Order: sequence, then C-alpha cells, then structure tokens
Amino acid sequence: MLSRLVLVSGHILKNSGSFGACLVQASRSFHQSSQSRAPVPPLPEKGGKVRHGIFPEELFTLLYPKTGVTGPYMLGTGLLLYMLSKEIYVINHETFAAASIGVVIIYGVKKFGPSVAAFSGIVSADKFDVAQEVKDQAMASLAQGIEDEKKEQWRVEGRCMLFDAKRNNVAMLLETNYRERLHMVTNEVKKRLDYQVELQNLHRRMEQEHMVNWVEQSVIKSITPQQVQGICCIKCLD
Repeated sequence: MLSRLVLVSGHILKNSGSFGACLVQASRSFHQSSQSRAPVPPLPEKGGKVRHGIFPEELFTLLYPKTGVTGPYMLGTGLLLYMLSKEIYVINHETFAAASIGVVIIYGVKKFGPSVAAFSGIVSADKFDVAQEVKDQAMASLAQGIEDEKKEQWRVEGRCMLFDAKRNNVAMLLETNYRERLHMVTNEVKKRLDYQVELQNLHRRMEQEHMVNWVEQSVIKSITPQQVQGICCIKCLD
C-alpha cells in the first residue's frame, strides 16, 4: 500500500512545477540524455534550505499554490494518521527506541553541530588551500611546459637558418682550402720554374766563364816571352 501511495504521489508531482520536472529528468537515463555532453555544473558550496532539519524548502513552495501555508503540515499529518489508522505502521517498542535515538541525535546536532561545523570548515579550508596550491603548481608547470614548447617550436623554425649558415660555413671552408692548395701548387710550380731559370743562368754563366778562361789561356799561350816583357815595360812606364 505504501509503495502504491509513493507511486501515485510521484505521478501527481510529475505534472506540477519545477519539482515534477526534476523527477521527470531524474527518471531518464543519464547516458541517453541530450545533455550528457554538457559541462557539469559546479557543486554549490552550501546546501539548500530545509525545514525541521530534513524537509527541503522546495516541497513547501511546491504545495503553497494549491494548499496554502498549512498544506505541507496537513499532508504530513494526514499521511501519518492514514498509516496509523490502516495499521501500515504499527507503534511498538522500536518506535520508542527510534524516538529516543532521534532525540539524542537532534540534541547532539544542536549541541555539537556548530563546533563540528566550524572544525569541518577549518579542515575543508585547509584541504581547499592544499588543493589550490597543488592546482597552482600544476598550472604553473603546465604554463612553463607551454612556454618551453613554444621555445622549442621557435628553435625548430630557426633550425633551417642555422643549417643554411652551417652549409655556408662549410662551403667557405672548402673554398678556402681549395684556394690554399691552389696557392701552394702555384708556389711549388713557381719554385721549380725559378730553379730551372737559375739552373739555365748558372749554365750560361759557367759557359761564359769557361769561354773567357779559354780565350785568356789561348791568348796567353799565343804570346811570346818577348811580348810579355814588352807589355810589362809598358805597364811600368804608365
């Protein structure tokens, strides 16, 4: 009977207000929804408003247009009385135990709730600071990685110019070596030609000296002793 009541209430709520739209949306499969690829909305920092600790405010605002301010209370009271009258829920010792436990829980929440909330807020703030620090470090490292990647791309773009410069340097070195070797060959050839010229000049000079010596010796041999004395007398007179 309770399951039928819940199904009927859900069917009725589907046809009314934003809460019905939420139920219809919740009844759909998430992986078949047209918004499955939509960005996930951020989680709220604080929960929604509730009444009496457990009842959401949306339930009261949903019933206000049809039942007024006392509608939700009358609905809850009538539902409780219906369940008791039809013996859907029977009051026994477990009811009193649950009520006692509920009172203890409510007292504990009222008594220690603010201090626990403050402590959990401090812990959450510390965790948030740590997570934010990790996030900042990750973003800084990623930004540095992006800058390094841009620098590497810039280096790759300048690699062609570097290779061209290296090719030009190699070409200049090869041209310099070629000209040095050509100059060396020219000097060696010039030295050998100069050697041949000097050798020919030496032969010519030796031939001339030999010819002069031969002529002198021939002339000396052709002169008689009387002519030699006469020449010596002439030199003396001079």
